[in-house]
Amino acid sequence: MAFTYDEIKARTAKGEYSYGDRETMLYALGLGMGRAPLDPQELQYTYEKNLKTVPTMAALFGARGNLLEGVNYTMVVHGEQRITLHQPLPWKADLLVEARVAEALDKGAGKGAVIYMETKTRLKDTGAPVSTSMSSIFARGDGGFGGPNGPAPAETHQIPDRKPDATCELATREDQALLYRLSGDRNPLHCDPDVATAAGFPKPILHGLCTYGVSCRAVLQTICNYDHTRITAFDARFSSPVYPGETVIVDMWVDGNVVSYRSRLKERDVMVINNGRCVLKD
Repeated sequence: MAFTYDEIKARTAKGEYSYGDRETMLYALGLGMGRAPLDPQELQYTYEKNLKTVPTMAALFGARGNLLEGVNYTMVVHGEQRITLHQPLPWKADLLVEARVAEALDKGAGKGAVIYMETKTRLKDTGAPVSTSMSSIFARGDGGFGGPNGPAPAETHQIPDRKPDATCELATREDQALLYRLSGDRNPLHCDPDVATAAGFPKPILHGLCTYGVSCRAVLQTICNYDHTRITAFDARFSSPVYPGETVIVDMWVDGNVVSYRSRLKERDVMVINNGRCVLKD
């Protein structure tokens, strides 16, 4: 194996991450905002006048360094993504980033591994905390390194057993992955047909974090009236890939300040995000 349990568990990384209005607007456009260019609500995210930031942009803040060194990227899929916001995301910031491997679960040789990474960010000038994120990947080609089989470091959120309180339908475009990848994830799985075929997909798939952001956009416009400051946490468990051009339907359940959600596809009736949880400001 390219790593052992003790070695990968000890991995940490530090770095800096800076962004401004260009990156903030590009991220929103990559989620499909701005297709109604005269909509004043969406212009708040796609035009630098009074610019707002989609909360899930915090998932892009990273300093992975060598955290995933030795992992076979052609066999990797995103498992879960969780973010907690300690303040509303500013539209521009210079951040200090600290990341670590929080856990690595070994499903066995030939069965893969689940690797959990925690990332914390704070403002460079004041040190004030901005975000904490936890992401997991399923490394299908990297089992058998001698780690534990469980348990997972965080419990799975349960969706209420009743009809959704709200539903939002958002179409993606066939070129959406090409635009979204400019926000930082240049994995060729999302644009190169040959790489997608080698990974077992008939064509390039949409980034899991793009589907995650589209789901946040649905909650933002349906529940929060486009007020990004209301969202303080946003979690997702990925269950199936989206192909660019498909339509994402987000079902939402509201219980106090918690919005549970699921995201499914209109065309294939496939669940793409399950056990979703959004926490709203009290």
